[in-house]
Amino acid sequence: MTQPAQPYPPAGAGRALAAARASAVSAGVAAAGLALAALAAVVLLLWVVSPYPDSGLGGALHIATGLWLLAQGADLVRDGTLSGVPASIGVTPLLLSALPAWLLHRGTASAVAGGTTRSAGWVLGGYLGVAAPVTVYAASGPLRVDVLSAAVYVPLFAALATAAGAWTGSGRPRLDRYVPWGGDAALALRAGGIATGILVGGGALVGGAALAWHAGAAGHTFGQLSAPIAGQAAVALLCVLLVPNLAVWSASYALGPGFLLGAGRTVAPTGVSPHPLLPRFPLLAAVPAPGGHALGWAALALPALAGAAVAVCCVRAAIGVRRTAAVAAGASLACGLAFSTLAAFSGGPLGVGTLATFGPTWWLTAAAATAWPLAVALPPSTLLAYLHTPRYPPPPPYPPMPPHPPTAGL
Repeated sequence: MTQPAQPYPPAGAGRALAAARASAVSAGVAAAGLALAALAAVVLLLWVVSPYPDSGLGGALHIATGLWLLAQGADLVRDGTLSGVPASIGVTPLLLSALPAWLLHRGTASAVAGGTTRSAGWVLGGYLGVAAPVTVYAASGPLRVDVLSAAVYVPLFAALATAAGAWTGSGRPRLDRYVPWGGDAALALRAGGIATGILVGGGALVGGAALAWHAGAAGHTFGQLSAPIAGQAAVALLCVLLVPNLAVWSASYALGPGFLLGAGRTVAPTGVSPHPLLPRFPLLAAVPAPGGHALGWAALALPALAGAAVAVCCVRAAIGVRRTAAVAAGASLACGLAFSTLAAFSGGPLGVGTLATFGPTWWLTAAAATAWPLAVALPPSTLLAYLHTPRYPPPPPYPPMPPHPPTAGL
């Protein structure tokens, strides 16, 4: 018995597929190249206007590539220290991370919208194809990248941005199209995102208020840090890039665990541990003095407000008691996961010894960011859902009355 002939693919399908893949790879390469070129332009501009450049063009390019990798979570290592011990730099400026994340997100969304979801993998491949030689280039010099951290965090950073871009390029599909409980999961993610936004936004207000309270000390530190105009411009730019870090640290302070200023030196509402002399930097001037502060307890209103927002989202959904409890718990977990990621990226080492640990402890911050919305939102939302649930089922409707028989004529 002869087998039926297999249909041949249409003419030109192979070339179209190859062109789509090449376009996706080019989108990844362009996303990496544009972010790297933007950082290199800023670094080279500061290097040109600096009256006393410490290194040549190669050193400036090494700094640019190191900053690009630092923006994606990699650690930098500085060898030229006074003690001779290499100092690790792991505090990622979160605002600097927004540029490569946005470019990769937009590139992936465009590639997926013009092709299939498989295009996201080719975009990721093109991006990592640029990151690999850049890591090799930045692995040497007085300010070099830690290759192991770059091999772990740069692909993770790129994969998250690519996944978000693939979801956007696919038209932001709803979860209830795939699983029956997708609607509740989407509601939990939305409520958790709102709570995270309230924490970060409120943290920015808390940090800004502390910085305004210590405006004199911050201005004095800024004037002492660098005399030339180019150096002051670099310090001001670095302060702007670290504003989201200040917001996350202040929100961690409001959550209760606080953040670390070195090994064992905690800044929390319960009190500020005695800490050594901090580096002269304007944002660090906002750190409270050692000891207890009554105004620190007022910051606890911020996580309570985030929990209240989760409760409002659950109540407005008007779902049953069990579903309300599940959504509140899921929103609390989403808030904890999101904020723990921000806390992990915003902190890290700034040197050796007392500067080896800076920023929030991510697992303590995750526990607090999960516990606060859960404790504030779960009891009232489930109680209101219970009160609005009918105690007894409604009675069945009465059957329709049969039509009357026609009346016989007289």
